[in-house]
Amino acid sequence: ILLHSDQGFQYTSRQYNNLIKKYQMKASMSRKGNCWDNACMENFFSHFKTECFYLYSFKTAQEVKDALKKYMRFYNHGRFQKKLKNLSPYQFRTQAA
Repeated sequence: ILLHSDQGFQYTSRQYNNLIKKYQMKASMSRKGNCWDNACMENFFSHFKTECFYLYSFKTAQEVKDALKKYMRFYNHGRFQKKLKNLSPYQFRTQAA
């Protein structure tokens, strides 16, 4: 598993890096001062939070996982995007192939 983050203090701490190693994950970090390295994920999570996460009160971690899974399906197959000629990402990729 590759875990991408920025270079915030919590992600560069010894405790965090020990935890990453414990779970056999590999850390990946944005270049210092370069917000574009992680722009696609920042964009996705911004949409996820405003269109899903902030709209519900979750009681369990499983409810969050289920909501994320449902939202990801919607985001890829049902959410039309102006920058993709008003197609969903799936439709856009299929059309390009």
